[in-house]
Amino acid sequence: MTTMTVKGPRGRRPGAFRRGLRRNLTAYGFLCGALICFAFFSWYPMVREVLLSFQQTNFVDDPVWVGLENFRTVTEDSAFADAWLNTLAFTALALVFGYVIPFFAAIVLNELRHAKAYLRFIVYLPVMLPPAVGVLLFKWFYDPGAGLFNQILELAHLPALSWLDSTDTALISLVVVSTWMNLGTGTLIYLAALQSIPGELYEAAELDGAGLFKRIWHVTIPQTRLILLVMLLLQIVATMQVFIEPYLLTGGGPENSTLTVAYLMYQYAFNFGDFGAGGALGLMLMVVLMVFSAFYLRLSRDDQS
Repeated sequence: MTTMTVKGPRGRRPGAFRRGLRRNLTAYGFLCGALICFAFFSWYPMVREVLLSFQQTNFVDDPVWVGLENFRTVTEDSAFADAWLNTLAFTALALVFGYVIPFFAAIVLNELRHAKAYLRFIVYLPVMLPPAVGVLLFKWFYDPGAGLFNQILELAHLPALSWLDSTDTALISLVVVSTWMNLGTGTLIYLAALQSIPGELYEAAELDGAGLFKRIWHVTIPQTRLILLVMLLLQIVATMQVFIEPYLLTGGGPENSTLTVAYLMYQYAFNFGDFGAGGALGLMLMVVLMVFSAFYLRLSRDDQS
């Protein structure tokens, strides 16, 4: 006598169907949790900022719609042009240091044969510090009196510098802080990309007589091209939003030489109490970054095809 087995939908056993349904429900549950977090902490603030940029409000009384008045307020401010120029200058300098140095640090770490784990920890250590701690540490380094950097200059019989009080050195001083604080993340990402390159490519290059720099140019950079493009975009987007360094070190001075768009937005909202103008400036920055990102991704896609 033949025993018939009852199957669920599409010929599957009922137990397998229930397990698959339960597994998918768990996955959808985690997905919903992530979507809720994104909606509450990312998407809602962006929508609220768009609305706020067209309103006049102190978050106590009912908001008043003012149209483009907030945009006129920020664009007519004499600090508006300084903030954008400083932000662009900071981004350019951060690309020179914060984008190039981690890549070559990763190459050096990848070539080492001893103490690699220890050196990776040393490089990544600044990332583990709270940002405020790292910035305040450099505030002591930059102290015009007993600061570490001026002590080093004194030992080298060089004149002391007013690192944060001079318009010539203030902005580059902030770039140094930002580069040091973010060096570890970029280095480890590049290091992971380097370790995925087949060793046969380097062996073939060596057999062809390629030196270190030729191997980097003809093997390392082409093989890590995708991650380099992604990191370039992330670097630009992050540095265009620089805030904590000017906030804690210079307050936008001296003479607005370190005033950035994000810090000016903070001043409008929390120092002047003009949340609408702060929202308008934030919306401008968001639109600029969105347009740049779309244009950059389009060029990258066309270049890869």
